[in-house]
Amino acid sequence: MNSSVQLMKSEYFLHNHLQLFVNRCSEDFVLPFHAHDFIEYSYVAEGKGFHHIGEDVLPVTKGMLFVIPVGVPHVFRPVSTNVTEHPLILYNCLFNAELINTLTSVIQEKEIIQHLMDLAQNQVPYISVVDHNDRIEELMVKLYRESSVPGIGSSTMLYTLVSQLVLMTYRQLCQKDHDEENHSTGFDYILHYIKEHVSNRIRMSDLVRISGWSEKQIGRMFLRHTGQTFSSHLQHLRIQKSCELLKSSQHKVSLIAELVGYRDMDSFYGAFKKITGETPLAYRKKSRAQHSGQ
Repeated sequence: MNSSVQLMKSEYFLHNHLQLFVNRCSEDFVLPFHAHDFIEYSYVAEGKGFHHIGEDVLPVTKGMLFVIPVGVPHVFRPVSTNVTEHPLILYNCLFNAELINTLTSVIQEKEIIQHLMDLAQNQVPYISVVDHNDRIEELMVKLYRESSVPGIGSSTMLYTLVSQLVLMTYRQLCQKDHDEENHSTGFDYILHYIKEHVSNRIRMSDLVRISGWSEKQIGRMFLRHTGQTFSSHLQHLRIQKSCELLKSSQHKVSLIAELVGYRDMDSFYGAFKKITGETPLAYRKKSRAQHSGQ
């Protein structure tokens, strides 16, 4: 492990027979970048700040839950050194593999137990989900209260609450993966639609209509999957198609421009030169010279 990362061990926190520790704390700039030999569920209850985790630095706000596996270095930082005026409040739930073994009598699904074991054995990356309906926050508050002021049956109650936290987070994670898979499939349809209608006027409103997504969602999908904006992707696709036609057909440049969706020749020439570095006629001449020389 990197010497600049401090290792925190179970015995510092997990003193009780439950092998469970729950707290509510205000983050500062004193705690060092650290890793631990236990699993940590961290819920942002108040404020804003940053989560330095692995190689990432993520802005955090109320309602975000992170699951940090064994061995993954991280630290939370508030948005300002003035933590009195700008606090970052977290609930933390810590437990190790010993508690996982206990939870096997409560959690019946093998895939969820395996998920916990993967976290305990540093076999998966960190997890982040958003608590859209405040149900995770409710669980964290109950966990904190029950562990702070134990009552009759507290051990059973805490095991039940931790199981609910694990299950709820796992469901959120599975739903997140399912949504991303559906978005990916739906985005493939958008790309296919654009390719099939490249000679037509294609507007963002057309993509909203065929997908049911908002313009912002579609814009994010283009950046995520292509690294380009919608307009930039469409322009590159049209110029790519025009290059194919310049090489394979005898069509005039003006007709090729129309076939790939340009109604204005100046716009076509400008886009073509910007992307290829050449004029359409120069590109055609060079491609034919290369073909005849083969």
